[in-house]
Amino acid sequence: MSVRLKLADLQDDTPVKLTIELPAAIHRDLLAYAEAIVAEGGRQVEPAKLAPVMLARFMATDRAFSKFRSR
Repeated sequence: MSVRLKLADLQDDTPVKLTIELPAAIHRDLLAYAEAIVAEGGRQVEPAKLAPVMLARFMATDRAFSKFRSR
């Protein structure tokens, strides 16, 4: 059975530091997102802290990934 994943699965409970390069446009969007959080009454947040939360939310809403994990 072939499953179409949005991202590949990496399972590890140990926190790891991951260094990635982002396109400038994505970095600008992360900065803007952090500003939007403050504008909505939230606290100041580093853009790098947004990435893990966004990835987690993305994976949680990936239907193919959910089907794969429930096998």
